[in-house]
Amino acid sequence: MSDIIHLVPNKWVTEQNLIAVTGLRPGTIERARRESWFAGREYMHVSPDGNPKPNSECMYNTEAINHWIEQQASKQPGAHS
Repeated sequence: MSDIIHLVPNKWVTEQNLIAVTGLRPGTIERARRESWFAGREYMHVSPDGNPKPNSECMYNTEAINHWIEQQASKQPGAHS
């Protein structure tokens, strides 16, 4: 019998994990980061030395991003208010 390990994503995840849990594509993530998301809310730059720079890896807040996705339900083409 093999052990099954169930992992629950952390609040802050890497882009690879964000893609896995939301289905968003890398290009969608990049564009949302430029046009819709706010640093410190939906994403943040992180650095091993604690001093992130603009080109540092980003971590993503799954709770805030899921909220952003859900807010789009009423804005769907043909959606009724």
